[in-house]
Amino acid sequence: MDGLKILPLAITMMAGPQFMSAIIFATAPRAVRVSLGFLSAVTVATLAGVAAMLGIASLFGDTVSLGSSGDKGSVGHAIEYALVALLVLAALRNWRNRETVQPPKWLRALMGADPRQAFRTGLLVILLMPSDLMVMLTVGVHLDQARSSFAQALPFVAATLLIASLPLLIRLAAGHRAADVMPKVRDWTNSHSWLVNILVYALFIVLILV
Repeated sequence: MDGLKILPLAITMMAGPQFMSAIIFATAPRAVRVSLGFLSAVTVATLAGVAAMLGIASLFGDTVSLGSSGDKGSVGHAIEYALVALLVLAALRNWRNRETVQPPKWLRALMGADPRQAFRTGLLVILLMPSDLMVMLTVGVHLDQARSSFAQALPFVAATLLIASLPLLIRLAAGHRAADVMPKVRDWTNSHSWLVNILVYALFIVLILV
């Protein structure tokens, strides 16, 4: 994959409830054990998701040619443009409902999570989030268009894991100081979830169109 696109795609994968979950687990009483459960699930889910999307892209490509990455009129690019339209609509909906948009209620229940629940959460926030499914579909389509193997997606998986690990790494490096600051970041993100969503959509639109 294009090295310049790996990091932004990984950031998009973890933006929103995904990164919020990582912050919550990093501020939990058993931060290391719980966070490791979450990070293990993020790795498994991302690997499985990219493999599945690559399989779908390859299967679809056998029936209808997705075209080359340089062909702006190809079916592959048509899919990407359709995703852009959906993201624009989602961003407009978040702006319109910005006064009432709230983070998912299940995020508040994560403070008392054990490693098993953290692992389950990691699977769900990757495999059930539309934004992550679109990112992994983009990766799969890109790999299929470039006739690349699944191994070419490993840097993207590693970058996603690194982004997901940042709250725990900061907690371990800064100790109690980070434990005081991170809940404030969590609270701000909760109260501005509509803005976070719009920024994520905007970032992903730029990634598709560039």
